[in-house]
Amino acid sequence: MPAAAPTPKAVLHQRFGTNARYTVEEVREAVGGCPGLAPQTRSVYRCALELPGLSVATPGTFVRKKDAEQAAAQIALDKLGIQPIANIPSTPEEAWDELIARISGFFIDEKFLSSTHPLVGHLSVTLRRTGDLIGRIPLSAIAACDVKVNTLCKVIDPKAEFDPLLVLSFMYNAAKQSPGVLVSDTNFWIQSQKPYSPEAVDMALKRWSGTSDPVEVEAILVPHVLEDEPKIVRVNLRDNEHYMSYVAEKLTASDSSHVLVSRTIGKASSEIRLYFAAPNVHFVSDISKNVLACHGDGDINCQVNKRASYISGQTIYGDALLANIGYTRRDSELRTEDVNLCTYYRILLGKLPDGNCKMSRDAILAAELPSVYSRFSWKGLSPRDLLCSFCRNQRLSEPLFAVSRVSCGMITSAASSEERGAPAKSIENQHNDDVRTEEETPDSFKCEVKICSRKQEILVEYSAADTWSKESDAIQNSSLKVLIWFNNYFKQLNTKMDKLYLSECTDGFKIHPNIFLQEFAMCLSVYGNTGCNDSGTCSAVGPFSMDTPEKHLESTTTLTNIEGPDSGVFPSHGSLTCISYTASLVMKDKAKKYLLESHNEFEFEIGTGAVGNQLESCVTQLTVNQAACFVAELPPKDLILAAASEFSHDLSNVSRESCLLEFSVKVLQVTEPLEDRMEKALFSPPLSKQRVEFAVQHINELHATTLVDFGCGSGSLLDSLLEHPTTLEKLVGVDISRKGLTRAAKSLHQKLSKKSLVQATVPTAVLYHGSITDFDSRLYGFDIGTCLEVIEHMEEDQASLFGNVVLSSFRPTVLIVSTPNYEYNPILQRSAMPNKDDEADENAGPCKFRNHDHKFEWTRAQFQCWATDLAVKHNYSVEFCGVGGSGEEPGYASQIAVFRRMAHNVEAICLNKDQDQPYELLWEWPNASIPV
Repeated sequence: MPAAAPTPKAVLHQRFGTNARYTVEEVREAVGGCPGLAPQTRSVYRCALELPGLSVATPGTFVRKKDAEQAAAQIALDKLGIQPIANIPSTPEEAWDELIARISGFFIDEKFLSSTHPLVGHLSVTLRRTGDLIGRIPLSAIAACDVKVNTLCKVIDPKAEFDPLLVLSFMYNAAKQSPGVLVSDTNFWIQSQKPYSPEAVDMALKRWSGTSDPVEVEAILVPHVLEDEPKIVRVNLRDNEHYMSYVAEKLTASDSSHVLVSRTIGKASSEIRLYFAAPNVHFVSDISKNVLACHGDGDINCQVNKRASYISGQTIYGDALLANIGYTRRDSELRTEDVNLCTYYRILLGKLPDGNCKMSRDAILAAELPSVYSRFSWKGLSPRDLLCSFCRNQRLSEPLFAVSRVSCGMITSAASSEERGAPAKSIENQHNDDVRTEEETPDSFKCEVKICSRKQEILVEYSAADTWSKESDAIQNSSLKVLIWFNNYFKQLNTKMDKLYLSECTDGFKIHPNIFLQEFAMCLSVYGNTGCNDSGTCSAVGPFSMDTPEKHLESTTTLTNIEGPDSGVFPSHGSLTCISYTASLVMKDKAKKYLLESHNEFEFEIGTGAVGNQLESCVTQLTVNQAACFVAELPPKDLILAAASEFSHDLSNVSRESCLLEFSVKVLQVTEPLEDRMEKALFSPPLSKQRVEFAVQHINELHATTLVDFGCGSGSLLDSLLEHPTTLEKLVGVDISRKGLTRAAKSLHQKLSKKSLVQATVPTAVLYHGSITDFDSRLYGFDIGTCLEVIEHMEEDQASLFGNVVLSSFRPTVLIVSTPNYEYNPILQRSAMPNKDDEADENAGPCKFRNHDHKFEWTRAQFQCWATDLAVKHNYSVEFCGVGGSGEEPGYASQIAVFRRMAHNVEAICLNKDQDQPYELLWEWPNASIPV
């Protein structure tokens, strides 16, 4: 495979080094607005570049900083007439000859000592020595400093990319043939054959200084035995000695020439590497017979360090030292930085599908990989960037995205919902009489994703029927699906290998098990063979062995130390919520408390799974400016150490049984869901109030005394009804969400308490927890039933099941059902806030659903067909109307069906109270207790 040309920045760095100075400016760019709402802006970047004798700046702006820098670098290259060319030999023989010449060039040309090459740092330190040691450096220092040498070794044998020992073999044999250098016959030293001139030595010593004062550097010893814990060691650098000599002492290597060095780990700007002692090997000085031989099968140094190998993507032998020490082109001093347990576990975390999501938000304990993609509220790296980063960290090829245009003739008017994660419905699930013509509906897009090994062997393929109105949304949503699949798979990796099942085809995924397991063999050996199935006690790989059942999404967190009055503004499903929080590890005896993580402003969307379940449960129980504490489930030890940058060493030996995790949370701001904001901005009064007024009108016309709200959520309808004069004597709400019912109970309790002070009688109110597709005899025969903007949150078959159950079993006198009118969406879409990342596109395809949680949105014809069939089947009449708009084309924004029970359909049914009461009574007024 031909080598890729270097990036514009890389080319300039090779030419100018630190003399290329980039200045990135962040600016706010207007992206339009919605009537009644504040103008929207987004952050974009422009870049200025200063070179010796040349200054350039980007004429436009860019969404990402790195794109602005690369654009400025490209402008400079164009002005300088420099063409980046990948100058890499194409055959092993050519690469071998160039490797010999390159190694020789480091030593025979004294001008090299005046360059900014990091190898000069190594040479300058060794030039301070005396006797035979002067100018002598380990061969592995060359491999650590020179990318070109490693590239040439990969051309000679692609396996060299993954084996530092093989690289050392090639270098040793090439050095044997390199003119002007001396190589030890017994060790892996290399030096110039001729003494350097005094002028060259002075030049090197002036340019590259040694360690003037003793320096102590923290590093991590990664044992090759998985049962042994990684631990902190301290490397003392002193006496202007070459630093690899002290690394050799920690590894008990015979000398520094026997210390091998991995590629850099983590950020490209970092010098974090793994150091390990070379096994006992002998090399054959012949390119055609490059052989590595290990002496003694029982030699511990010949044992592969699986953890270190997994981290680096290379084969590491024996115990390894993870350290941040080295010379760079950017600095003439020896660069050192402590590597602690936090660093180690963050490196491991970054290799997980959700790891970079957590770290990009700087919220390791709070953030989770969201379950849906929302262009309006997604925070941190995009799904595509996360997937690409995951593949790079796993040493896979870059993901392949194949976007195809789907003709409008293949989709229906409800065929796409790209706003925030809701996929389009396939044609089989839509009514045939509502297919739009090509002139009415633009095409949409779908995206196939392939994940391949470095050898371009396919591991995973994803191709679903979902379509999206924008190409970028197709890529982002498909990327998220693949990430979620990988995330679920990684949670199984501590399962015993004989129980680990890898399905070949499921939910649009096609897996190639043999190739997949072969590519992830090292990952499986690290995460799967820990001898532990409890993520809470498996500290060697901690959070990466999460064989735990799926958490119940409706669990309610118990809050303590609640502060602040109830403002009435609370987070609800789909709302964008900003909080401040701290997460602390507290000793049960209260002796110590360690602050692990904190955020002054952390924003996420409720209902997308963007934070842990307990944290979201806490937030949804608070209103704006309220604060509370709660004790969370203790995360695995590895996540704690990854978060605890300051206390990682102190916490490394803390027992899980002696501590607990405490969150302190305050709700700062709540932005309503986009759907609600549109309704308030575009309709007066808002659609929600219009729906309440519609219900009140029918209540009073019917003189209804009992009402049940199916899918009451947080009780907004029930709460609103208390503000209107009605004939109601009993209000009942049913919902599947405990969190919503908890909020409804608090709101109703507060309002009914006030009404009871001024009125002799107030309505009875009851809240039940249960599914509206299940019949409960306690709600049989109510005067009126409401189901407002609920059925679109269900699958279509469940919506039909609800219709059948409510009309055949609950049998209210009147049932009011409302749902969004999909045909009205183009009006809302043109008026809605524009996407913060994309420009407006008049040919963007089928308009989006109003909420990412909507499973479908029906046209008038589809809704009327559904309702008419139900009415005929269950002896009800039905009439259609709506709210929002004039009712003329394209109809009302919210369409409504009013079912009325026929006079000949009033006979009673036999009720079995023991078997027909599946609902759980959650709250009741009077004598109500509010659930916590």
